[in-house]
Amino acid sequence: MDSSFFDLFGPSPPSGSSSDSDLRNGNDDDGSNEGIDSFGQLLHRPDSSNELVQKGIDFNRGFLPPEPQLGNIEYKLKLINPSKQRFEHLVTQMKWRLREGNGEAIYEIGVSDSGHLHGLNDADMTVSLQTLNQMARKLDASTSILRRKSLADHRSVVEVLVRKIPDDQHNIEVRVAVLGGADAGKSTLLGVLTQGEFDNGRGLARLNMFRHMHEIQTGRTSCISHETLGFDAEGSVINYKYNEMMTAEEISDRSTKLVTFMDLAGHRRYLKTTVQALSGYCPHHALIVIAAGNISNMTREHLAIIHALDISFSIIVTKIDLAPPEPILFELKNLLTSIGYRKVPYLISNQDDVLNANAHQSVEQIVPIFCVSNVTGAGLDLLIQYLYVLSPGISNAEKERLEQQPIEFQIDEIFRVSEVGTVAGGLLCKGVLTENSQVKVGPLQDGSFFSVTVQTIHRNKAPCRVVRAGQSASLSFNTVEPMPLLRSGMVILPDYETNDVACGCFFFQAQVSVLFHATRIFKGFQTTVHIGSIRQTAIIEGIMGAGDTGIGTNQSASVLFRFVRHPEYVRPGMRILFREGTSKGIGKVTQVFPLKQPLNSIG
Repeated sequence: MDSSFFDLFGPSPPSGSSSDSDLRNGNDDDGSNEGIDSFGQLLHRPDSSNELVQKGIDFNRGFLPPEPQLGNIEYKLKLINPSKQRFEHLVTQMKWRLREGNGEAIYEIGVSDSGHLHGLNDADMTVSLQTLNQMARKLDASTSILRRKSLADHRSVVEVLVRKIPDDQHNIEVRVAVLGGADAGKSTLLGVLTQGEFDNGRGLARLNMFRHMHEIQTGRTSCISHETLGFDAEGSVINYKYNEMMTAEEISDRSTKLVTFMDLAGHRRYLKTTVQALSGYCPHHALIVIAAGNISNMTREHLAIIHALDISFSIIVTKIDLAPPEPILFELKNLLTSIGYRKVPYLISNQDDVLNANAHQSVEQIVPIFCVSNVTGAGLDLLIQYLYVLSPGISNAEKERLEQQPIEFQIDEIFRVSEVGTVAGGLLCKGVLTENSQVKVGPLQDGSFFSVTVQTIHRNKAPCRVVRAGQSASLSFNTVEPMPLLRSGMVILPDYETNDVACGCFFFQAQVSVLFHATRIFKGFQTTVHIGSIRQTAIIEGIMGAGDTGIGTNQSASVLFRFVRHPEYVRPGMRILFREGTSKGIGKVTQVFPLKQPLNSIG
């Protein structure tokens, strides 16, 4: 069988044998995956669409790509008895790699900077791993071996995950959106992952995911549901099955890594809610769930939106216990390699595939594909391993830069809680927000903001005292005057912001590109606009430079929008997604016209 060119540690074991990663995890090959393995050749085979990926990777000669200068991957030929000065330099280097990976770094031991797999004998490898552990302990980080590759002459290469939880956090958090058409098995998959119990084939696992009675009755998700899956330092799963009295707060406290799932609606009726969640909560990654059979139009719509928002994604093919996955995999290959996506589908069939796909997903446009069954549990162990090594994709340096800016909390959901009052849920895009902070919330109908005090903060269904940039939370407030009616799309800003900054607008200008429109877009076109957590109908009041011809598919222009119902807080640089039926477009805000500014100055 031909080997995947993504298998950077050499060819896959011959048919009938097991890799040492499979043996280490007790995954003896009993032939049950024979169909998937043989079909994997199709998804892995090099062709003209992925020559760029193939370039520079020569697995037959034992090469990795040259060591990247940026990012969280580090190559070390050996780490044997370094001098004190050299050791301090290595620790500083590890600290930088951890910052690049938001607390996670991958070390390849026995590999030169050029990517050649030299390997080390057992004695040198033992000493090198001991040195690596000493370096990690210096930074209060932990290490765990991901895989070991044996080479000739009793030499080996080892891949090690180094993880350090930031000093101001309990764990490393990754936000994952779960999408797909209705009846694909999204809620059932999350129920199995977070509850630790397989489904009975009749939807038992999904019941804990639903929030409303009509969802239980119809079996369809209509709103955003948040669930968590934790991992300890050794990679063991921490979920509600960990012990009988497990709570969401205990899962968060016990975990060194926390995956927060957003279970989104799959029915077209709730598409606006799904798009708002993707735009407002800014997930680090997305899982597209597809039932074995065919790719629905709604799934294609979700894929297009994810691609437009530039969110990395993986694909989960479910219900393989009911139908063979081969037809859907053929269809996925044709879709993902088309001109609109230019992605490289990569079927995951063993642990090496998981680690290779994770390491090269962002650089080489790889889309990992998992085939799973929520009833038999087939393929779930590989998906869990993938979630364990999945990185947030934002460096600590960028995170620190965002934390130093004034707070901006985008409100996505509003609740009324007895004896507490109004509670606002959403995402903190910038800054650091603490209890008892004096803030402004708005804009109100006249574009102004209302001063309030943050009373309590909850994250992951547990109280906390501080929330940082990139984290989602729920806030309650304390006010002297009656609280105005809050709505989704409002923002929370520092109380010291002047009215020049804390002000809403009806008009804004954006540089947009039309992804698809059946004819052409002209002045007066009405569309639903998504900007962060904002979701409102807007009218195009002008298209610069288009004249009477308008703009069509794959064309760009500077466009003046006007919100229809109420003012919103918009600032230059924010990403915009607009849609109306099958029409879609993306862009960035370039100019804002606050309400206090005379309308005759626009344009």
